[in-house]
Amino acid sequence: MNLSLTSQDQQKLIDFVRELVCTPSFSGHEKAVAERLAAEMKQVGFDEVRTDRIGNVIGHFGSGSGPVLLFNGHMDTVQVGDALAWKRDPFEGVIEDGILYGLGASDMKGGLAAMVYGVRALQNAGVRLAGDVYVVGVVQEEPCEGMAMRVLVEEEGLRPDFVVLGEPTGMQIRRGQRGRIGLRVTARGRSCHAATPEQGENAIYAAARIIFGLELLATKLASDPILGRGSLAVTRIENTAGSLNAIPDSCTFFIDRRLTLGETEAIAVAEVQDVIRREGVPASVEVTTYTATSYTGFPCHYREYYPAWLLDENHPLLRTAIRAVRETLGYRPRVGQWAFSTDGTYTMGIAGIPTIGFGPGQERHAHTVDDQVRLADVCDAARVYARLAVEMLGTR
Repeated sequence: MNLSLTSQDQQKLIDFVRELVCTPSFSGHEKAVAERLAAEMKQVGFDEVRTDRIGNVIGHFGSGSGPVLLFNGHMDTVQVGDALAWKRDPFEGVIEDGILYGLGASDMKGGLAAMVYGVRALQNAGVRLAGDVYVVGVVQEEPCEGMAMRVLVEEEGLRPDFVVLGEPTGMQIRRGQRGRIGLRVTARGRSCHAATPEQGENAIYAAARIIFGLELLATKLASDPILGRGSLAVTRIENTAGSLNAIPDSCTFFIDRRLTLGETEAIAVAEVQDVIRREGVPASVEVTTYTATSYTGFPCHYREYYPAWLLDENHPLLRTAIRAVRETLGYRPRVGQWAFSTDGTYTMGIAGIPTIGFGPGQERHAHTVDDQVRLADVCDAARVYARLAVEMLGTR
């Protein structure tokens, strides 16, 4: 079966991914990219295109019966950061030597565009699938991975049998990642004038004692032979002092805790509570909640616990993906795991849906001022996605 893109299709794909990169889509502000994505899906010829309550764009192609394969890509990007650090305008979509540069090129507008054109390759071959393909562009993945997929599965009722994440993998395959949990620790003290600090209790000092204990804890976290060791980092500190010459009565700091297999929310919270008890300071710890509003006006609330996940190395989805890459591109892909977190925390980590990752772009370019993707890889990824759909779903 010849699953390919014509030269005209390839140019359309390149133009499309460049337009996506040229269109800002910071988390919570994906409307313009969502509209462009929906329009391209309709132009390509999806059987159905719709937008759900949270703003996910859902394209359907297939028979309407049989197993369901969902290709997941997020439409949002992180912020630009220091604009002066970029060598090229992050929204100009500069192409040099076959490489597209710009914010979101690797993470992950290249993969999202390739998924759309995977359906074009299926159409070019006249394929009639025995199941269904969904290509979904999700919202707000960067700050809260898995939230939009939870809405799609649990509130919209679309539960796939298999999920492929188009996050950057360097055209290799990923089968898992560490999870993460956001924790807020608040140490309490007693305020007084800074001229007489002995009359109060400095909450910053109490927080510092806990942080020192957490630094020691970080060296003793659990480890997994595949996903590696859990990690812990204090990423922000705040206090409620009334002025610079007042002893603060509370100090709050935030922890980014990466979870390896076997580490749960309960374990992560209990470890911090143990440190607080050992230091003997008044403090509490709680899991943070992501709160925002989507571009459609949908209220977003998500407890920030994202489990680790790892697909079995013998799972049919993984074996089929390896074969699809080998048959399409002529090499056996390396199988590994991501360092960062993805929507797989929900699809596999919570919902138990078999999930893998394959996409153009390099993980090292994500969230950097050198964000980029090879356009040849974008076109090749589309062909791999088409081959994977045929082999996982079968034809009629």
